[in-house]
Amino acid sequence: MTAFEGAFSYIDSHTAGHPTRVILSGVPALRGETVKEMRQDFEARFDHLRSALLHEPRGHAAMVGLFPVPSKVADFGAIFVSSYVYLGMCGHGTMGYAKTLAHTGAISRETGDSFTLETPTGVVTVSLKWADDSSLESVSVCNVPAVMGLKDLSVEVEGVGQISCDILYSGMWYAMVDARQLGLALEPENVSQALRVGWQIKTAIASKTKDIAQMADDPAPSVLFYDEIARDRARHFLVLAPNKYDRSPCGTGTSARMAQLLIRGQLTADDTYYAENIFGVEFVANLKAKTTIEGQDGYEVVILGDAFITSQGTLFLEKDDPLTRGFLSQ
Repeated sequence: MTAFEGAFSYIDSHTAGHPTRVILSGVPALRGETVKEMRQDFEARFDHLRSALLHEPRGHAAMVGLFPVPSKVADFGAIFVSSYVYLGMCGHGTMGYAKTLAHTGAISRETGDSFTLETPTGVVTVSLKWADDSSLESVSVCNVPAVMGLKDLSVEVEGVGQISCDILYSGMWYAMVDARQLGLALEPENVSQALRVGWQIKTAIASKTKDIAQMADDPAPSVLFYDEIARDRARHFLVLAPNKYDRSPCGTGTSARMAQLLIRGQLTADDTYYAENIFGVEFVANLKAKTTIEGQDGYEVVILGDAFITSQGTLFLEKDDPLTRGFLSQ
């Protein structure tokens, strides 16, 4: 009989191509009163599960994990964990979680058209559109408010030259970089080039912003390349690591991009913004409300998208497996 160190039931989905792995069982109870505190406990005591369940040979560099946790202030709670870092908020992952909840029957047309989700950055509202056959047709996420962090940041990037970008926060930090100014075509065949250039830019920005207090507790800004197709439409490519990019247009990144366009006066409060990935799959964004966050203008943006179930099963950590902790190919 095979001996196992652990067994973890899961459901995988993708949202516009990017994966969400919801771990349904196997993780010990976490300590903390809030989801943020529970995430800190997971990181302190169970970080080995991040690499074991998300890295190869059970996962891959682009895998995003979602660990459901109880919430005292919302209908559900969730910890978002990428293969590299812990996320404050994840738009595509929230859509994937809604699809998973519908797949398991935890939510349905009978339970209503929305639920609340506590994330490490706060509570978000998730709205649901049910099809005539009672399946979940689409998901809208009202994200935490997006704010401008740094405007017109100028950075010298080795091998690229001088670039200027805005850096915004919308649950994570994003640097908005115009791909056309770099002569970079956001197409599937250019992924390797975009990753290489994006990582060079991300490294330079991380070095320049490492001492900024408001960014100190979060991962360095990821680079969101955009290619404007029209005033209200653009293609997105988000560089996360040297070997990792967001396959979706990025939910929280789309929120940040729309906030940037509103701040810059390129969009109005009544406009709809369309963000597509390199495969032409869209997220649709609208402004719900403008608010104030610590004296700054904040923008609550609603992101609409679709998620699809891809697999369901059990991940095993077999005793004496030399690769139980996983590995990542560079």
